[in-house]
Parts: sequence; C-alpha cells; structure tokens
Amino acid sequence: MNEYEERKIAFRTRTKHYASMVVRAYCELPKGRTECQVLGKQLLRSGTSVAANYREASRARSDAEFVAKIDLCAQEADESMLWIELLIEDCHIESEKLDWLQTESNELISIFVTMSKKVKARRREG
Repeated sequence: MNEYEERKIAFRTRTKHYASMVVRAYCELPKGRTECQVLGKQLLRSGTSVAANYREASRARSDAEFVAKIDLCAQEADESMLWIELLIEDCHIESEKLDWLQTESNELISIFVTMSKKVKARRREG
C-alpha cells in the first residue's frame, strides 16, 4: 500500500471517529429538553454526514466529483459547528465530547478546504 492510500484510510478512520463522537454526544444530551433534542438531531444528521460524504469522496471517479463531495464535507462540518455552538452557548451543555467536536470540526473544515483548493489548482494547471 502506498503513502496516498495509507493517508486516505487514516482520514476515513478519522472522519468515522468524528461521526462516532457525534453519536455519543447526542446520546448524552438531556432527553427531557426539547431544544437539546432538536439541536442534537440536527448535529447527528450533519455530523455523521461528514464521514459518509468523505467515504463517497474517497471513491470519486473524477476530480470534479471529488471536489463536490469534499466541499460538501466542509459544509456539513461547518453546519455541525453551528449546532455544537448552540448546544454549548444557548442550551448551556457542558460536555468534553462537544468541546472535542468543536475543535475537530475546525480542523476538519481546514483540511477539507485545503484538499479542495489543491485539487482545483491542479485542475487549472493541467
């Protein structure tokens, strides 16, 4: 296995771990607070979508398909950030998982944006 394939597998594992942490954070939210459940379900949808879309991106048949999926990953991670911020700031949920997700969301967004820019630049040059 070459270095590219190893990095791709490692990043698939990282995004899956992110999705797992989203699920675990959702499971810890107070069941009796409707606002927490509504925001949590939004986070559950967008946060797990990051891993699903990255898997699709890693199997893309073209650069255009890859960029479309990677851009979607960045959008879903950014949306996840919104739900995390609302849970922390407006619902006053204190959670190490949410803190970790906030940091990881920022890092993933940066990585996805960089991936997209590199492929777009390579396409312009080629």
